[in-house]
Amino acid sequence: MAEKRVPGPLHGLWVAAGFLTRVPVGDVSRGDSTQVDMARAVPWFPSIGLAIGALQGGVYFGASQLVSPLVAAILSVGASLLVTGAFHHDGLADIADAFGGGWTVEERMIILKDSRLGTYGVSALAVALILEVAAISQLSPIDSLRALVVSHSLGRATALGAMLLSPTAGNGMGASYMDRLSTPAVSLGIAVAVVASFFVAPTAWLLALTAAAIAGAFVVALAIRKIGGVNGDVLGAVTVVAGLAVLVIAGV
Repeated sequence: MAEKRVPGPLHGLWVAAGFLTRVPVGDVSRGDSTQVDMARAVPWFPSIGLAIGALQGGVYFGASQLVSPLVAAILSVGASLLVTGAFHHDGLADIADAFGGGWTVEERMIILKDSRLGTYGVSALAVALILEVAAISQLSPIDSLRALVVSHSLGRATALGAMLLSPTAGNGMGASYMDRLSTPAVSLGIAVAVVASFFVAPTAWLLALTAAAIAGAFVVALAIRKIGGVNGDVLGAVTVVAGLAVLVIAGV
């Protein structure tokens, strides 16, 4: 009889890395989320965001030494999309299609489950990516590194806040683990993002936190109005929109 393996203390970290990125982490992947404890992984999301932000900021920093800021920003966004598989952007596109094209809650939920993209989804993606490139290209290499680290971490922390404070909608993967979250653990994950933001950008962390919270609250309020709560797609949209708000504020 095979011995049952007990997850170690960092099991949630590896699950979070496999879920949020394309980085190979053994048998953990977003495609097999039923075999792992996503509730234990969620508090690690902001920490994974710190790493993704550092990677994207590093690409911009290095590329800006060789090419124009605009081209460097495009390359950095491409690197971020590559490492994450555009995971959260997919959620943004899905809710744009559903909220823009559905007239009832039932219609919107059907559209959310459709893997195809419509006009609203493509338009939302285009605006988000153009805005991200424009915001990054306005910053110096070192300021962009700081802003991207804060953006990715606070974006995911904002999604964690939405998980704790919002009702769930539907019965998809997001709803399946939101009900099992540990409030202290998720709060600690949010605290990690806040503290990291303070040390990375001590003069602007409070403004960045406020911008992320307002942007995330707007998406959540819209989702509650349109489908009665949040799901995985809404959380992805919250992550993107909150992160963009931080980048825009960084360039002001």
